[in-house]
Amino acid sequence: MILPAKHLKHDRALLGIGSRLLALLEDGYTVSELWERAQQSRGEHDNPISFDWFVLSLTFLFAIGAINLTYGVLTLRGQP
Repeated sequence: MILPAKHLKHDRALLGIGSRLLALLEDGYTVSELWERAQQSRGEHDNPISFDWFVLSLTFLFAIGAINLTYGVLTLRGQP
């Protein structure tokens, strides 16, 4: 679930989804804004992700200290 495996492609694992989210999180965004950006950035051949997997990926990123949530705004760790 976290890492890709034999029956789980990298774009479906939390690590793969999280990496896409980190790439989109240049500035501070609310969860809703980041969800919209993630939906818009999907390629034609990319598998859609559900909101549940999106939230699980954010939880994973927060747990490993990659992102911060301050006053409802998500930022990369180390950014104001």
